[in-house]
Amino acid sequence: MSRLKPAVGNWYQNLDEGTIFEIVAYDADDGTIEIQYLDGEVEEYDEDLWQEITLAKVAPPEDWRAGYELSREDALDPDDPIHPQYADALDQFESDDSSDDWEDDD
Repeated sequence: MSRLKPAVGNWYQNLDEGTIFEIVAYDADDGTIEIQYLDGEVEEYDEDLWQEITLAKVAPPEDWRAGYELSREDALDPDDPIHPQYADALDQFESDDSSDDWEDDD
């Protein structure tokens, strides 16, 4: 029987099943608790069911993003500016030291 209060962002282990999940949404007015397992599956509990299961609060697993299957590139913050690496356009021209060939119009 769970005496733990559901809190969004906290990780729990269902001791009866051995599953680990995070609470991703909690509506106290409606009495619903939305959880997400490591594999990305989402499930909804009501407060009565929450009280019936045996739970332990656990630390987030090291691979907790595995269920989201984000690549390293996708995991970057989309609000961060991107600074492409362009070669300086003048670097592609070879230096021509023929400046002595110019005639002065003096």
